Amino acid sequence: MENENIKPSKVKNYLVISILILIALVIGYLLFSQTNTYKTLVRQYIKSPDYDKGYKIGLEAYMYGLPLLVTNSTFQTMTSVNVSEGALGPVNQFNSVRTPNNPNSKTVVAPGATSLSSIAWLDLQNEPQVLHVPQSANHYFVLAFIDPYTENLINLGTAGSTKSGDYVITGPGQKNAQIPAGAQRIDVDYSRIWIIGSTQLKGSDDIANVNKIQDGFTLTPLSKFGTAYQPPVPSDSVTTVTNYPLPSGIQFFDVLGQQLELFPPPASDKDELLKFAEVGIGPGMKPSQDPRLSSDTVRGLNDAVAAGQDQIKKYTEEIVKADFDKHNGYLLGGFGQYGTNYNLRAVISQVGLGAFTPQQAIYAMSWSDHNKKPLNGSTRYVLHLQSMPPTNEGWSLTVYDLKGAMIPNSINLYAFTDTSQFVSNPDGSVDFYLQADKPSNPAQEKNWLPTASGQGFEVIWRFFAPQPDKISSMLDGSGWQPPAIQPAQ
Repeated sequence: MENENIKPSKVKNYLVISILILIALVIGYLLFSQTNTYKTLVRQYIKSPDYDKGYKIGLEAYMYGLPLLVTNSTFQTMTSVNVSEGALGPVNQFNSVRTPNNPNSKTVVAPGATSLSSIAWLDLQNEPQVLHVPQSANHYFVLAFIDPYTENLINLGTAGSTKSGDYVITGPGQKNAQIPAGAQRIDVDYSRIWIIGSTQLKGSDDIANVNKIQDGFTLTPLSKFGTAYQPPVPSDSVTTVTNYPLPSGIQFFDVLGQQLELFPPPASDKDELLKFAEVGIGPGMKPSQDPRLSSDTVRGLNDAVAAGQDQIKKYTEEIVKADFDKHNGYLLGGFGQYGTNYNLRAVISQVGLGAFTPQQAIYAMSWSDHNKKPLNGSTRYVLHLQSMPPTNEGWSLTVYDLKGAMIPNSINLYAFTDTSQFVSNPDGSVDFYLQADKPSNPAQEKNWLPTASGQGFEVIWRFFAPQPDKISSMLDGSGWQPPAIQPAQ
């Protein structure tokens, strides 16, 4: 054999060399292990139990807290000016969008194209506010009360047969407030409430009528009710909007602790909060300053926030996939009330913040065609609407870019509604065409909703005040469904 010629002396030398090399490696390891570089590498590539716990619970806390922080960032941004400008303006007064939304309307994600909004942020810490609801003859409207967790608590409006008049909104600790004669009481559990008002717009010649209705939505401090109260005029006008992005890293959970303390979560969230507290997350807690947390736990929390948006994307895809066949390829629902479905609540906070309950509106959203391929403006699509949606107050079809903004186009058309001048087929059905270029067929041109070549987009249907006896079947997939998005031949 080949090794038979190796002499014993050589074997001895090999052993000595091997031992020396081993000793050198051990010494190097011991020296290197004391350096910060080594410790950093170990922490980066070896995930300890503390890291795993911080990451896992942190990701759950991110999903739980995202709607709360998104709502707070929206509040801070929208009220960063003290002069009313569109949907932006001071607290405790209505700030109304006076003209139809367009591609420059980016205050909220996926703004409506067939109504005018009236926005009010209530601050009830000092006293109740009195909301006046005007007459809205022949116009569908809703005033949706959204709490800090994005729950749609209450809806005043057409679907609920709300009468014009005065409504006293009382917050925590104000249950004994004296209600003026003729007014109605509305109790809410939080000192901050977001009122999202929406009034039907029937065309460009209807703007003045809707503006008059908007002017009738007012808020008055209870102590000033019955006087000629006017919102205070600031001595120094602030008209430059300050954007308040979501905090990053572990600071996300610091701000979450602040918000949870300001707006105590419902009792049903008790088990989640007990779990979060294990890694320093909860009402009044600041994990970034918590000496009990190990560096690995902190690292896990930081990484959880960094992974949050990918998790949102994953859950969105899972929810859409689960309902794809049931709803012709759409994510369809009334949303607005989530209970303990924290993942759905987080998803909707990203794709439709401030969604209403199904009695007010059912939404259908899609980012892919019927073959599950992402929508792209370089492809022509047709939506065959066999029968009209079962609604009492109409419907709309709108396309947005992937950031939720309307898509600029040469004909300034952003939506179709039940009152639009589209062309119907002989059997009463309608074919809508989504594409970047103008169709060569004149009939198709009448039903064309422009997209942007080479860019992804989303489709949103809104069904206003669905017929009550049709809601459950629309939601479970057994009843009327929006038309599939098919590539055009």
